[in-house]
Amino acid sequence: MSETSPSERLLVIGPAWVGDMVMAQSLFMTLKQQRGNPVIDVVAPKWSLPLLARMPEVHEGIPLPVQHGELGLGKRRALGHALRRHRYDQAIVLPRSFKAALVPWFARIPRRTGYRGELRYGFINDTRPLDKRVLYRTVERFVALGLDGEVNAAPSIPQPHLAVDPHNQQVCLEKLGLTTDKPIIAMMPGAEYGPAKRWPTAYYAELARKLVSQGKQVWVLGSQKESGLGEQIAVADGITNLCGRTELVDVVDLLALCDQAITNDSGLMHVACAAGTKVIAIYGSSDPAYTPPLSDKARIIYQGLDCSPCFERTCPLGHTNCLYTITPEIVAGEIG
Repeated sequence: MSETSPSERLLVIGPAWVGDMVMAQSLFMTLKQQRGNPVIDVVAPKWSLPLLARMPEVHEGIPLPVQHGELGLGKRRALGHALRRHRYDQAIVLPRSFKAALVPWFARIPRRTGYRGELRYGFINDTRPLDKRVLYRTVERFVALGLDGEVNAAPSIPQPHLAVDPHNQQVCLEKLGLTTDKPIIAMMPGAEYGPAKRWPTAYYAELARKLVSQGKQVWVLGSQKESGLGEQIAVADGITNLCGRTELVDVVDLLALCDQAITNDSGLMHVACAAGTKVIAIYGSSDPAYTPPLSDKARIIYQGLDCSPCFERTCPLGHTNCLYTITPEIVAGEIG
Protein backbone atom coordinates (compact mmCIF):
# COMPACT_ATOMS: atom_id res chain seq x y z
CA MET A 1 0.00 0.00 0.00
CA SER A 2 1.03 3.59 -0.53
CA GLU A 3 3.25 5.63 1.78
CA THR A 4 1.92 9.16 2.29
CA SER A 5 2.75 12.47 3.92
CA PRO A 6 -0.76 13.31 5.02
CA SER A 7 -2.53 16.56 5.63
CA GLU A 8 -5.53 14.64 6.98
CA ARG A 9 -6.29 11.21 8.40
CA LEU A 10 -9.50 9.74 7.05
CA LEU A 11 -11.35 6.59 8.06
CA VAL A 12 -13.82 5.08 5.61
CA ILE A 13 -16.39 2.52 6.73
CA GLY A 14 -16.54 0.34 3.66
CA PRO A 15 -19.37 -1.64 2.10
CA ALA A 16 -20.01 -5.36 2.49
CA TRP A 17 -20.13 -6.52 -1.14
CA VAL A 18 -17.38 -7.13 -3.69
CA GLY A 19 -18.77 -4.83 -6.37
CA ASP A 20 -19.45 -2.03 -3.92
CA MET A 21 -15.92 -2.30 -2.53
CA VAL A 22 -14.47 -1.93 -6.02
CA MET A 23 -16.71 1.07 -6.68
CA ALA A 24 -15.56 2.58 -3.38
CA GLN A 25 -12.13 2.98 -4.96
CA SER A 26 -13.61 5.85 -6.97
CA LEU A 27 -14.17 7.62 -3.65
CA PHE A 28 -10.62 6.88 -2.49
CA MET A 29 -9.24 8.24 -5.76
CA THR A 30 -11.37 11.38 -5.43
CA LEU A 31 -10.17 11.95 -1.87
CA LYS A 32 -6.54 11.65 -2.99
CA GLN A 33 -7.12 14.08 -5.85
CA GLN A 34 -8.98 16.73 -3.88
CA ARG A 35 -7.89 16.55 -0.26
CA GLY A 36 -4.13 17.04 -0.31
CA ASN A 37 -2.91 13.47 -0.17
CA PRO A 38 -4.62 12.25 3.02
CA VAL A 39 -4.02 8.93 4.72
CA ILE A 40 -7.05 6.75 3.97
CA ASP A 41 -7.75 3.76 6.20
CA VAL A 42 -10.74 1.52 5.50
CA VAL A 43 -12.73 -0.57 7.97
CA ALA A 44 -14.04 -3.49 5.95
CA PRO A 45 -14.94 -7.20 6.07
CA LYS A 46 -11.88 -9.40 6.45
CA TRP A 47 -12.36 -11.00 3.02
CA SER A 48 -11.91 -7.62 1.35
CA LEU A 49 -8.52 -6.72 2.84
CA PRO A 50 -6.47 -8.36 0.03
CA LEU A 51 -8.62 -6.45 -2.46
CA LEU A 52 -7.98 -3.18 -0.64
CA ALA A 53 -4.25 -4.00 -0.78
CA ARG A 54 -4.54 -3.68 -4.57
CA MET A 55 -5.77 -0.09 -4.23
CA PRO A 56 -2.74 2.23 -3.94
CA GLU A 57 -4.90 4.97 -2.44
CA VAL A 58 -5.58 2.89 0.69
CA HIS A 59 -3.02 3.12 3.49
CA GLU A 60 -4.44 0.32 5.64
CA GLY A 61 -7.38 -2.07 5.58
CA ILE A 62 -8.77 -2.68 9.06
CA PRO A 63 -10.82 -5.86 9.54
CA LEU A 64 -14.34 -5.40 10.89
CA PRO A 65 -14.62 -8.07 13.62
CA VAL A 66 -18.29 -8.94 13.05
CA GLN A 67 -20.20 -11.06 10.56
CA HIS A 68 -22.42 -9.55 7.88
CA GLY A 69 -25.66 -8.42 9.51
CA GLU A 70 -24.35 -8.85 13.07
CA LEU A 71 -24.71 -5.91 15.47
CA GLY A 72 -21.73 -6.99 17.59
CA LEU A 73 -21.94 -3.91 19.79
CA GLY A 74 -19.08 -4.93 22.07
CA LYS A 75 -16.79 -5.77 19.17
CA ARG A 76 -17.52 -2.47 17.44
CA ARG A 77 -16.92 -0.59 20.68
CA ALA A 78 -13.57 -2.32 21.17
CA LEU A 79 -12.50 -1.52 17.61
CA GLY A 80 -13.56 2.10 17.96
CA HIS A 81 -11.60 2.48 21.19
CA ALA A 82 -8.53 0.91 19.56
CA LEU A 83 -8.74 3.38 16.68
CA ARG A 84 -8.72 6.48 18.90
CA ARG A 85 -4.93 6.53 18.86
CA HIS A 86 -4.95 7.25 15.11
CA ARG A 87 -6.69 10.61 15.72
CA TYR A 88 -8.67 10.57 12.50
CA ASP A 89 -9.96 13.93 11.30
CA GLN A 90 -13.00 12.55 9.51
CA ALA A 91 -14.93 9.33 9.05
CA ILE A 92 -16.92 8.64 5.89
CA VAL A 93 -19.59 6.00 6.44
CA LEU A 94 -20.69 4.40 3.17
CA PRO A 95 -23.37 1.97 4.44
CA ARG A 96 -26.60 3.62 5.59
CA SER A 97 -27.24 1.32 8.54
CA PHE A 98 -27.17 2.33 12.21
CA LYS A 99 -24.49 -0.21 13.09
CA ALA A 100 -22.12 1.10 10.39
CA ALA A 101 -21.95 4.44 12.22
CA LEU A 102 -20.91 2.97 15.57
CA VAL A 103 -17.14 2.49 15.09
CA PRO A 104 -16.43 6.15 14.16
CA TRP A 105 -18.55 7.30 17.10
CA PHE A 106 -16.73 5.01 19.53
CA ALA A 107 -13.43 6.20 17.98
CA ARG A 108 -14.39 9.82 18.82
CA ILE A 109 -13.72 11.00 15.29
CA PRO A 110 -14.82 14.66 15.28
CA ARG A 111 -16.41 14.73 11.83
CA ARG A 112 -18.56 11.74 10.89
CA THR A 113 -20.01 11.99 7.39
CA GLY A 114 -22.82 9.89 5.97
CA TYR A 115 -26.28 9.91 4.48
CA ARG A 116 -29.40 10.09 6.57
CA GLY A 117 -30.15 6.56 7.66
CA GLU A 118 -31.81 4.46 10.29
CA LEU A 119 -31.72 6.20 13.70
CA ARG A 120 -28.23 7.66 13.17
CA TYR A 121 -28.81 11.16 14.55
CA GLY A 122 -25.78 12.11 16.64
CA PHE A 123 -23.73 9.15 15.46
CA ILE A 124 -23.44 10.90 12.09
CA ASN A 125 -22.85 14.61 12.70
CA ASP A 126 -22.11 15.61 9.09
CA THR A 127 -25.39 14.36 7.70
CA ARG A 128 -26.00 14.51 3.96
CA PRO A 129 -29.40 14.31 2.27
CA LEU A 130 -29.57 11.76 -0.53
CA ASP A 131 -31.38 13.03 -3.61
CA LYS A 132 -31.66 9.90 -5.73
CA ARG A 133 -32.66 11.98 -8.74
CA VAL A 134 -29.25 13.68 -8.66
CA LEU A 135 -27.18 10.75 -7.37
CA TYR A 136 -28.76 7.75 -9.07
CA ARG A 137 -25.70 5.53 -9.40
CA THR A 138 -24.23 3.83 -6.35
CA VAL A 139 -20.73 5.03 -7.22
CA GLU A 140 -21.95 8.64 -7.42
CA ARG A 141 -23.34 8.34 -3.90
CA PHE A 142 -20.01 7.06 -2.64
CA VAL A 143 -17.98 9.80 -4.32
CA ALA A 144 -20.35 12.58 -3.24
CA LEU A 145 -19.68 11.78 0.43
CA GLY A 146 -16.05 12.75 -0.16
CA LEU A 147 -17.02 16.21 -1.38
CA ASP A 148 -17.69 19.14 0.92
CA GLY A 149 -21.26 20.34 1.19
CA GLU A 150 -24.43 19.33 -0.57
CA VAL A 151 -23.95 17.95 -4.07
CA ASN A 152 -26.43 19.30 -6.63
CA ALA A 153 -25.08 17.50 -9.69
CA ALA A 154 -23.61 14.08 -10.32
CA PRO A 155 -19.86 14.22 -9.60
CA SER A 156 -17.19 13.07 -12.02
CA ILE A 157 -16.22 9.46 -11.40
CA PRO A 158 -12.64 8.20 -11.71
CA GLN A 159 -12.65 4.60 -12.90
CA PRO A 160 -11.41 2.01 -10.40
CA HIS A 161 -8.08 0.43 -11.21
CA LEU A 162 -6.74 -2.52 -9.22
CA ALA A 163 -3.01 -3.21 -9.19
CA VAL A 164 -1.95 -6.49 -10.80
CA ASP A 165 0.78 -8.71 -9.34
CA PRO A 166 2.79 -10.35 -12.18
CA HIS A 167 4.49 -12.75 -9.77
CA ASN A 168 1.16 -13.99 -8.44
CA GLN A 169 -0.08 -14.34 -12.02
CA GLN A 170 2.70 -16.83 -12.73
CA VAL A 171 2.10 -18.64 -9.46
CA CYS A 172 -1.59 -19.01 -10.32
CA LEU A 173 -0.88 -20.23 -13.84
CA GLU A 174 1.48 -22.91 -12.54
CA LYS A 175 -0.69 -23.92 -9.60
CA LEU A 176 -3.85 -24.23 -11.71
CA GLY A 177 -2.19 -25.74 -14.77
CA LEU A 178 -3.18 -22.86 -17.04
CA THR A 179 -1.51 -21.57 -20.18
CA THR A 180 -1.82 -18.39 -22.21
CA ASP A 181 -1.05 -19.89 -25.62
CA LYS A 182 -4.62 -19.32 -26.86
CA PRO A 183 -6.91 -16.29 -26.51
CA ILE A 184 -8.59 -16.39 -23.10
CA ILE A 185 -12.26 -15.65 -22.50
CA ALA A 186 -13.35 -15.45 -18.87
CA MET A 187 -16.89 -16.35 -17.87
CA MET A 188 -18.39 -15.35 -14.53
CA PRO A 189 -21.78 -17.09 -14.30
CA GLY A 190 -22.62 -16.20 -10.70
CA ALA A 191 -24.48 -13.32 -9.09
CA GLU A 192 -24.87 -13.34 -5.32
CA TYR A 193 -28.21 -11.52 -5.38
CA GLY A 194 -30.20 -14.24 -7.10
CA PRO A 195 -31.14 -16.08 -10.31
CA ALA A 196 -32.88 -13.08 -11.86
CA LYS A 197 -29.41 -11.60 -12.37
CA ARG A 198 -27.86 -14.77 -13.82
CA TRP A 199 -27.74 -15.38 -17.56
CA PRO A 200 -28.79 -19.03 -18.09
CA THR A 201 -26.00 -21.49 -17.36
CA ALA A 202 -26.93 -23.48 -20.46
CA TYR A 203 -26.32 -20.34 -22.54
CA TYR A 204 -22.89 -19.90 -20.99
CA ALA A 205 -22.10 -23.54 -21.80
CA GLU A 206 -23.27 -23.22 -25.41
CA LEU A 207 -21.24 -20.06 -25.92
CA ALA A 208 -18.17 -21.61 -24.28
CA ARG A 209 -18.27 -24.57 -26.68
CA LYS A 210 -18.58 -22.18 -29.62
CA LEU A 211 -15.59 -20.15 -28.46
CA VAL A 212 -13.45 -23.26 -28.03
CA SER A 213 -14.37 -24.35 -31.56
CA GLN A 214 -13.00 -20.99 -32.74
CA GLY A 215 -9.60 -21.65 -31.16
CA LYS A 216 -10.12 -19.84 -27.87
CA GLN A 217 -9.98 -21.13 -24.30
CA VAL A 218 -12.48 -20.38 -21.54
CA TRP A 219 -11.81 -19.86 -17.84
CA VAL A 220 -14.90 -20.03 -15.62
CA LEU A 221 -14.35 -17.87 -12.53
CA GLY A 222 -16.28 -17.59 -9.30
CA SER A 223 -16.46 -18.62 -5.67
CA GLN A 224 -17.07 -22.07 -4.23
CA LYS A 225 -20.79 -21.28 -4.37
CA GLU A 226 -20.56 -21.18 -8.17
CA SER A 227 -18.59 -24.41 -8.55
CA GLY A 228 -21.72 -26.26 -9.64
CA LEU A 229 -22.39 -23.66 -12.32
CA GLY A 230 -18.80 -24.01 -13.47
CA GLU A 231 -19.17 -27.78 -13.76
CA GLN A 232 -22.20 -27.34 -16.00
CA ILE A 233 -20.24 -25.01 -18.28
CA ALA A 234 -16.90 -26.85 -18.38
CA VAL A 235 -18.19 -29.84 -20.34
CA ALA A 236 -15.60 -29.80 -23.12
CA ASP A 237 -11.84 -29.61 -23.51
CA GLY A 238 -10.60 -26.04 -23.47
CA ILE A 239 -13.08 -24.96 -20.78
CA THR A 240 -11.61 -24.83 -17.27
CA ASN A 241 -13.74 -24.55 -14.14
CA LEU A 242 -11.82 -22.37 -11.67
CA CYS A 243 -14.77 -21.64 -9.37
CA GLY A 244 -13.71 -22.10 -5.77
CA ARG A 245 -10.09 -22.77 -6.70
CA THR A 246 -8.81 -19.21 -6.35
CA GLU A 247 -8.71 -16.35 -3.90
CA LEU A 248 -10.32 -13.06 -4.89
CA VAL A 249 -6.97 -11.39 -5.61
CA ASP A 250 -6.02 -14.37 -7.79
CA VAL A 251 -9.09 -13.60 -9.87
CA VAL A 252 -7.84 -10.02 -10.29
CA ASP A 253 -4.54 -11.28 -11.68
CA LEU A 254 -6.11 -13.96 -13.89
CA LEU A 255 -8.65 -11.53 -15.33
CA ALA A 256 -5.82 -9.19 -16.29
CA LEU A 257 -4.55 -11.99 -18.56
CA CYS A 258 -7.91 -12.47 -20.29
CA ASP A 259 -8.78 -11.05 -23.68
CA GLN A 260 -12.41 -10.62 -22.71
CA ALA A 261 -14.78 -11.36 -19.83
CA ILE A 262 -18.45 -12.31 -20.11
CA THR A 263 -20.32 -11.65 -16.91
CA ASN A 264 -23.58 -11.00 -15.16
CA ASP A 265 -24.12 -7.84 -13.14
CA SER A 266 -22.00 -9.07 -10.25
CA GLY A 267 -19.07 -8.22 -8.04
CA LEU A 268 -16.68 -9.93 -10.44
CA MET A 269 -17.97 -7.72 -13.25
CA HIS A 270 -16.58 -4.74 -11.34
CA VAL A 271 -13.35 -6.62 -10.58
CA ALA A 272 -12.88 -7.40 -14.28
CA CYS A 273 -13.36 -3.75 -15.22
CA ALA A 274 -10.90 -2.62 -12.57
CA ALA A 275 -8.37 -5.21 -13.79
CA GLY A 276 -8.46 -3.57 -17.22
CA THR A 277 -10.21 -6.44 -19.00
CA LYS A 278 -12.64 -5.94 -21.88
CA VAL A 279 -16.07 -6.79 -20.47
CA ILE A 280 -19.43 -7.87 -21.84
CA ALA A 281 -21.93 -7.25 -19.04
CA ILE A 282 -25.32 -8.97 -19.19
CA TYR A 283 -28.16 -7.36 -17.23
CA GLY A 284 -31.49 -8.92 -16.29
CA SER A 285 -33.47 -7.78 -13.26
CA SER A 286 -31.07 -4.96 -12.41
CA ASP A 287 -30.52 -1.56 -14.00
CA PRO A 288 -27.28 -0.86 -15.90
CA ALA A 289 -27.76 2.83 -15.16
CA TYR A 290 -27.68 2.14 -11.39
CA THR A 291 -24.61 -0.10 -11.15
CA PRO A 292 -22.91 0.14 -14.55
CA PRO A 293 -19.52 -1.35 -15.36
CA LEU A 294 -17.03 1.44 -14.73
CA SER A 295 -14.84 0.98 -17.76
CA ASP A 296 -14.45 2.38 -21.25
CA LYS A 297 -13.81 -1.21 -22.36
CA ALA A 298 -17.23 -2.49 -21.27
CA ARG A 299 -20.24 -3.31 -23.41
CA ILE A 300 -23.69 -3.73 -21.88
CA ILE A 301 -26.36 -6.15 -23.10
CA TYR A 302 -29.76 -5.25 -21.68
CA GLN A 303 -33.15 -5.90 -23.23
CA GLY A 304 -35.01 -3.16 -21.35
CA LEU A 305 -38.31 -5.04 -21.27
CA ASP A 306 -41.45 -3.37 -19.93
CA CYS A 307 -41.03 -5.37 -16.71
CA SER A 308 -37.38 -4.38 -16.30
CA PRO A 309 -35.70 -3.52 -14.07
CA CYS A 310 -37.66 -5.23 -11.30
CA PHE A 311 -34.70 -5.61 -8.91
CA GLU A 312 -36.13 -8.93 -7.70
CA ARG A 313 -34.05 -11.98 -6.79
CA THR A 314 -36.33 -14.25 -8.83
CA CYS A 315 -38.61 -13.29 -11.70
CA PRO A 316 -42.04 -12.32 -10.27
CA LEU A 317 -43.62 -13.26 -13.61
CA GLY A 318 -41.98 -16.67 -13.74
CA HIS A 319 -40.29 -16.36 -17.14
CA THR A 320 -37.06 -14.32 -16.73
CA ASN A 321 -37.40 -13.17 -20.34
CA CYS A 322 -35.03 -10.30 -19.59
CA LEU A 323 -32.25 -12.91 -19.68
CA TYR A 324 -33.63 -15.78 -21.76
CA THR A 325 -34.17 -13.50 -24.77
CA ILE A 326 -30.44 -12.69 -24.75
CA THR A 327 -29.27 -15.64 -26.81
CA PRO A 328 -25.72 -16.98 -27.04
CA GLU A 329 -25.65 -15.65 -30.60
CA ILE A 330 -26.33 -12.12 -29.35
CA VAL A 331 -23.48 -12.29 -26.86
CA ALA A 332 -21.14 -13.93 -29.38
CA GLY A 333 -21.76 -10.99 -31.69
CA GLU A 334 -20.35 -8.61 -29.07
CA ILE A 335 -17.06 -10.49 -28.63
CA GLY A 336 -14.09 -8.94 -30.33
